[in-house]
Amino acid sequence: MNVLVTGAARGIGAAIAERLTADGWNVHAVDVEDGDLTTREGNRAVVDAALARFDGHLDAVVANAGFQHVAPVADFPEDQWDALVALLLTSPFLLAKYAWDALAASGDGRFLVVASVHGLVGSPFKAGYVAAKHGVVGLVKVLALEGAEVGISAAALCPAYVRTEIVERQLEERSIDDLLAPQAVKRFLEPSEVAAAASWLLGPDGRAVTGTPFVLDLGWTAH
Repeated sequence: MNVLVTGAARGIGAAIAERLTADGWNVHAVDVEDGDLTTREGNRAVVDAALARFDGHLDAVVANAGFQHVAPVADFPEDQWDALVALLLTSPFLLAKYAWDALAASGDGRFLVVASVHGLVGSPFKAGYVAAKHGVVGLVKVLALEGAEVGISAAALCPAYVRTEIVERQLEERSIDDLLAPQAVKRFLEPSEVAAAASWLLGPDGRAVTGTPFVLDLGWTAH
């Protein structure tokens, strides 16, 4: 089984690539430096490279690459908005578009977006991130509806705060108690926990999960 994983240099993406490799997948792991995922050309190049490596056979795509920018709406840099939407929303669309025929040919194609609990709820000062993550959850619904006819399932993995560099940078400005306040369980998820969920979703038992968020939120959305 062959899979393309983006944003795989560190954090969640690295954990997913490592877990899938251990599961026996052939993993084509790329990061933003391997192709500008904010552009059409970059996304097509990443898919083409995976197809070339796997002789045209691709069974799954994990769209994980992302970043965060925190600022009030009135001060939110417009270029950061554009970059967030490009990487968190447009890139998954383009990856799905360019990989679609190969995923359909697989007979059991999977498209997994690493979204966020912020695809389901809002938080102050994260306009670009929250908007893009809400959008990509909607995209997954469309992919699932269209994919049902050709054997492709699609899901959005929605974790709460994960112990990554992105979260650590936020801790420079906010306390742990403040950051974890919305969660019922006051801890960070580990990248390995998200990777385990991705492994299950891409495996045979995860086939029925399509068109929906798969939530690992430690009770955040229970409020």
